[in-house]
Amino acid sequence: MPKLSVYDITGKKTGEEIELMDYVFGVEFNEAVVHQAVVMQQANERQGTHASKTRGQVRGGGKKPWKQKGTGRARSGSIRSPLWVGGGTTFGPQPRSHAKDMPRKARRLAIRCALSAKVAAGELVVVDGLTFAEPKTKNVVEMLKNFEATDKKALIITDGSNENVILSSRNMPKVKALSNGGLNVFDLLHNEKVLLSKDAVAKIEEVLA
Repeated sequence: MPKLSVYDITGKKTGEEIELMDYVFGVEFNEAVVHQAVVMQQANERQGTHASKTRGQVRGGGKKPWKQKGTGRARSGSIRSPLWVGGGTTFGPQPRSHAKDMPRKARRLAIRCALSAKVAAGELVVVDGLTFAEPKTKNVVEMLKNFEATDKKALIITDGSNENVILSSRNMPKVKALSNGGLNVFDLLHNEKVLLSKDAVAKIEEVLA
């Protein structure tokens, strides 16, 4: 089982070590499953509201531009033909859902792979007492400074919804805070430093084991 030292928010070791479950934090990285999970997550975030007008939706064009014969010009029935400037679009984008799905076991495997990769790279830190008395951005700034992550993209994972931590970090473009229930593959891989609440470890292992 991988063992990690436990830190407090000042960046000092508490003298305690936590044993992480091999099945969750020590699995072999499966690139195919992780890629599928990231594609699914990004696709599900797309609104799918893109649209273009066909020749039947463009305004005007009810009158035939000129008579069929005798002008020497090509036959034309509407100024809103896709061949004309200002006409409709042929096979243009239409509103649709981009949603993808994958089996629950595969989704959980992808999260386990991402967590294991962070542990193996030394980018995951277990923090005891990961909470703030009041919502202030300087709380997060000082904490990241203590963990030498000031200039890094950081992910803060709290035990349940911690409003003070979320409010304290939302003004920082390189920092994202979420609860253990919102854990996802993209955010784990996208950030260079992961600060995980000690209280959230057991709940993550319970769900993913």
